[in-house]
Amino acid sequence: MPDAPVFALGLALACLAGVRAYLTVLGTGIAALLGWLPASPETAVLTSPWVLGTAAALAAVEFAADKIPGVDSAWDLVNTLARIPVGAFLASAAFSPEGEWSLAAAVLGGTAALTTHALKSGTRVAINASPEPLSNWLASSAEDGLVVGGLALALVAPVLALGLILLALALAGWLGWRLLRRFTSRRQRKPLAPSQV
Repeated sequence: MPDAPVFALGLALACLAGVRAYLTVLGTGIAALLGWLPASPETAVLTSPWVLGTAAALAAVEFAADKIPGVDSAWDLVNTLARIPVGAFLASAAFSPEGEWSLAAAVLGGTAALTTHALKSGTRVAINASPEPLSNWLASSAEDGLVVGGLALALVAPVLALGLILLALALAGWLGWRLLRRFTSRRQRKPLAPSQV
């Protein structure tokens, strides 16, 4: 069983991958390249120029796509196929510095990534129900900040980072739930037009 900081680092990276997989891979790869992460055969893959270049390009596309209402939800749907395996890989890489694949770590990381991905996607659907576009930009920018700040903090204080990431995600879930309830209650109170009676 890994010690608490390694366990927290693996889960923090998996949670962040559920929000922004490409940005998380890019940040983790840069950290491994600079020696800020323990070297292992799994993290060495992330330092490849091809992996870093692809992650940077896809992170830039995601940055733009995530700011457009409707496009962000379609992007989330397609990227379910990337976020969960990336979370599984990053958790296994963090839990297994010797380079062996850890099925338990991969399942735990994949589950963490799926949970944060579902929370992010569900919250975005609720926000997209709002008629004004500003909330979408604010939510997307907050997610960008969460991933960048979470990555930086995870490298220095992984246990604290994991706690703050989980707190931020719980807050996002609560706000998304409130928005969805407000929108549905507003639709139920809307009077019917004479032609609908």
